[in-house]
This record gives sequence, structure tokens and C-alpha cells, in this order.
Amino acid sequence: MLSLRFADFLRMIIEMPTQKNYDRIVLKNGLRILLVPQKSSLATTVAVIVAAGSEYETKKLNGISHFLEHMCFKGTKNRPRPINIAGELDGLGAEYNAFTGEEYTSYFAKAQNEKTSKILEIVSDLYLNPVFNHEDIEKERGVIIEEINMYEDLPMRRVQELFSELVYGDQPAGWSIAGKKEVIKKISQGDFIGYRKKHYLPQSTVVFVSGGFKKQTIVKEIEKHFAGIHEGPKDKKPKTVESQKGPQEKVFHKASDQTHMVMGFRAFDMHDERRFALQALSDILGGGMSSRLFHSIREELGAAYYVRASADLAADHGLITMAAGVDHTKLEKVIEVSLAEFKRFKNELVPEKELERAKEHMLGGLFLSLETSDELGYYYGMQEIMERELVTPEKLAKKIRAVTAKDIRNVARDLFKNNRLNLALIGPFKEKSFKNLLSVD
Repeated sequence: MLSLRFADFLRMIIEMPTQKNYDRIVLKNGLRILLVPQKSSLATTVAVIVAAGSEYETKKLNGISHFLEHMCFKGTKNRPRPINIAGELDGLGAEYNAFTGEEYTSYFAKAQNEKTSKILEIVSDLYLNPVFNHEDIEKERGVIIEEINMYEDLPMRRVQELFSELVYGDQPAGWSIAGKKEVIKKISQGDFIGYRKKHYLPQSTVVFVSGGFKKQTIVKEIEKHFAGIHEGPKDKKPKTVESQKGPQEKVFHKASDQTHMVMGFRAFDMHDERRFALQALSDILGGGMSSRLFHSIREELGAAYYVRASADLAADHGLITMAAGVDHTKLEKVIEVSLAEFKRFKNELVPEKELERAKEHMLGGLFLSLETSDELGYYYGMQEIMERELVTPEKLAKKIRAVTAKDIRNVARDLFKNNRLNLALIGPFKEKSFKNLLSVD
């Protein structure tokens, strides 16, 4: 029997007729339900996603979305203590957690298929019935502050926040998800209650069930659990304002063994059709060990251990960036080499073989990531919460495969300009500027 190369196997999948492999139901109150069956899965994931993250916050409440996420695990009306929640989920053999982003917060649990009803009830309880005891708020306030301290001690992560601050300034898109310590110290029980009333609403909530669950009764169970969800008008996310005249930099002094840098350009939002070309460009630039930046900075210069690139697109703004942890003495050379790679996309067409390799890398990552019930569910759930058309993996793969070298050159010419260029870095530099190096025009 002849064996198939993985690339040929992927091509066969992609060329199959696209079929909808999910069910989308909208309840009368506006709550959206996604059912994503996966017959071969031994586990089911239940998740709730709400359109409430740091970009929905005011300056006086920066960090409340993340703080609220923590508080939902501190006690509910049905499970008044944290140990009641954790003990019950552990007793089910479940994996569970929550996370907060710029535009959403999510709570989830994953367990064996036969335990789907129970984890649905628990996740619903976390989302709908937190109690916000004063004592627990005070305890968790300290936990959040220590989490912020931890991030400040991680320059690889902190430099990403500095880059957002540089690009977006003093508006929600430029604020930290975790918030500022002085704000966290003031958040009260009333703030949590008021914030939930404005954002934790049926029309801004998505519930997904993904995996090997039985579909017969699951919708009725979700309807029952969410029947009492608070209803009201949804507060809109403030529009992100963008303005830049030339290259910008932010240099943060910190004694460190290497310089951590993020450099990149303002892009466009996640609804732009150029996003597929930009994703391909970012993969060629820094998406793997065969990428251009990995080869030039790590293999040729020996200047960094980690080096990568990514396109991060949101509802009304976006970025294309590279990041690296660099030898102090080779920093200027790394900046120059990176800018040269950005400019190369404007001036040269990507060779066909390199483009094909990048597409296979992207598609392999896409399909391999969807093997588990949680990743498959979030694949659809994130599209839904961001109010995008639900696109199957097969249809997305066709979009990626359709990208041409000219598409990539065109998007590079649109974006790689001095009035979109930004650099943030953390390292042992006092009164040092790298602005003279920043040019791609």
C-alpha cells in the first residue's frame, strides 16, 4: 500500500466539499449556542464566552474584567466556597479554567462525555451566580497584584504590553488586561455587580459544547440553566483611535541578561480580506524554524534563542510584529536585519516554493490543533463572539491556499511604512535611542 505525504493528505482534505459540521442556535433572549459534535472524541468541552474584556473597560476600572474572572471561582450561590467548585470539578476528573482577553472572557470545563450535563451545570453556575463576598475580594485582590508583579518580572511578556502602550496610548487598546495595581486596590463589590449588569448579557454571550456529547437534550439543558440570565442593553466597546506621523520607540530600562524587543507595524482589523495574505506573510517572516527571521537572526547571527512573528487582528485594529530576546551587543544589527526582511516583502515576490511551504505549515498547524474538543470548540466560539461569519476549517484552508505572492507583496506595500512602524524594548539602556535605525521607506 502506498503511503501519502502529509502535504498530499492535507490537500485531499482541503479539496473535499465544505460541509457545516456545527449547529448554531439563537435563543429568544439572544443567547447564542454552538454545538460542535466530534464523534471520535472521548471528551466534551463546555464553555461560555462573553464579549467583555479590557477594551470594554474605563480607566477607573482597568483590570476589572480579569479580576471578575477570578472572582467567579471564589464562590457562587450554589457553591459558596472555592473548595466547593474546585473539589467538585476535580472529583469529575475535569480540566477547567478561565481566561480574559482584550475583547472577551471565557470559562470552560472539559470532562468525559458522560459527565457533560454536570460540567454544563457547573460552568453555568460560575458564569451566572458569583457572590462576591467582601472577604474573598480582599484575598483575591492580593492574588491579582502578585500576578501583575509576576508579569512585570517577565520581560518577554512585559515588552508586549509596552508595545501596545506605545502604539495605542492611553485608551483601552493600550491598557494592560491585568490592570494597574492602584486600580485593583480600589475595585469594590459594587463595581463587579455594575460591570456584570452592563456586559454579562444574553446577547453578548456564547455557549458552546464540543466533543463526543449526546445532542438530544443539550439545548434544553442550556435553556434551563440560562433562563434567568440578566437582560438589558449592552455597553459598546469604545472605538480605537489611531494616529501616527513617523517611527515611534519605547525603551524601558531594566538590568537583564538579554534585550527583549517587539517591532512591527499597525495593520487592519480582523474583517479585512487582506488578512489571509498577512497571515501567510507573518508565517514566512517568523512562523517556524525555516522562517526568514529565525534563519537570519538565530542561525546566521547567533543573536537570539527565541524569534517569531505574528499578525494579531482585533475587531477594529491590528498589528503585524516580530519579537525576539537578543544579545545586547547585537541588538542594533538585529533591528537592521529585521527591517531589511520587512522591506524585502515590499520589493520582491515570495518564491513559489517558500510560499507553498508556509501554506503547508499554516494548514498543518490548523488541522492538527483541531484534534481536541476544546480547540475545536474555541475555533468556532471565537468566530461567533467576534461576530464573524462562521467559517469551517476546510473553507479557511481554501482561503489560505488561494493567497498569491502578489497578494503578499501588495499587503506589505500597504503596511510597511514609516508612519506605521514601532519599536518597544526592555534592556540595560539608559537614555539610549534606536530611532535613527527605524526606516522602511
